[in-house]
Amino acid sequence: MITSKLFRLGACALLALSLAGYAVAQNTTTKTTTTTTTTQKQVVQNADGSYTVIEYPVGKEVTVELTPSGIQGAKGWARVMRSDQGTTVALDLAGLPADAKSYYVYAVDPSGAVTLLGPAEISNGVSKTTFTTPMNQFMLVLSPNEALTALNADAPVVFRSAIPAGYAVVPTRVTSSGGGKSVAVTENVTSTYQVPMLGVGGFKKSSEVRIHFTGELAGLKGKAYIEPTKGGATKVKMRFDEMNNVPKGKRFILWAASAEGKYTKLGQVINSGNREESEIRSETALTDFGLFVTVEDTDVEQPSSTIYAPFTIVSTP
Repeated sequence: MITSKLFRLGACALLALSLAGYAVAQNTTTKTTTTTTTTQKQVVQNADGSYTVIEYPVGKEVTVELTPSGIQGAKGWARVMRSDQGTTVALDLAGLPADAKSYYVYAVDPSGAVTLLGPAEISNGVSKTTFTTPMNQFMLVLSPNEALTALNADAPVVFRSAIPAGYAVVPTRVTSSGGGKSVAVTENVTSTYQVPMLGVGGFKKSSEVRIHFTGELAGLKGKAYIEPTKGGATKVKMRFDEMNNVPKGKRFILWAASAEGKYTKLGQVINSGNREESEIRSETALTDFGLFVTVEDTDVEQPSSTIYAPFTIVSTP
């Protein structure tokens, strides 16, 4: 009897020790948590929404909202359908001024070229008109001006297309086959830097882009030489002439801009006032990019000045 009781007590003690050990094992177990980070690609467009060029897919109708400008209560939509034979644009406008007779509808491509699609006739504040175009990448702009030749800050615009959900803008571009000489222009802005892509992927050999500065940089001349290499990098050489015509003690910085709006500093020169010419040599791994120059008072790693000189090809002599 005593032996049986001792056996039962021993078994209970062993069970208690076993459970305690299991609890300790549970408490000392390390729990691992895996965190997955998702990167969301942001749509790149002008801060004021003025650039909304998208590429329309084949065989799918896309509904585009037309944002009114200066017309209270107006609404507009466009149903865009692209096929192998071309693209159909069906406009539906409402809430227009009672005295409005017609607006002119334009398609603007990634290079900024403006194409008249035709007039949208208005009756009792409503307009439903359909147009066709061979274009597949464009934004829509409506204007009371029958002879709109460029879309700039002075252009009278009453509607412009917004970006439909799920679409990203097509990067701005210029037309160039490379291997030649092109002329560039400059403009001054005080807002977010928006830089047109140069279409570097289409360059087959070294290309020269000349730039004529304006404003307080009038008199300064510049040339950029863009040369793709077999290794995938692109060499960029920027040459400044007539530097004695511009403010002394300033840093002239050459930047490369990606389609995503990121800026890479390619190099800088300081205008000491003792020389008329200066040069920047660099290279970039970007497959396409835009170029622009800022004038800074100190060394910077991101552009900050309001003097803005983007390279935009406008003609090939």
